[in-house]
Amino acid sequence: MLAVDTSLIVRYLTRDDADQFARAVAVMEGAGIIISTTVLLETEWVLRSGYHYGPRQIVDAFRALAGLPGVALEDAASARQALDWVERGMDFADALRLAKAQAYEGFITFDKRLIATAANLSPVPVRLP
Repeated sequence: MLAVDTSLIVRYLTRDDADQFARAVAVMEGAGIIISTTVLLETEWVLRSGYHYGPRQIVDAFRALAGLPGVALEDAASARQALDWVERGMDFADALRLAKAQAYEGFITFDKRLIATAANLSPVPVRLP
């Protein structure tokens, strides 16, 4: 398996540089690829802030990426859960952190918007300190 960087995934998804896109395709559709959770998180930020992708575009892009033969996500279950919550209005970074916290007894934050959103979506209790 090969671990890939955010830049490769961004080129693959955006096709904004023909040469780099072609090289990204060769990697992504070739040997076994692993996408770490941190790379997934950074990719979402780049797509949202630099390319102005909306939540629906990001969800669709990540699901298509994860569905490629030979591509694996470091924590596929948490990524799937996070994408489901994004579809229901949660921020991706918050959703991913909360999905990874499901094995714990709770999640503490000062983010009142996250607390309110999570109350309707997550089995993990989210509260103020």
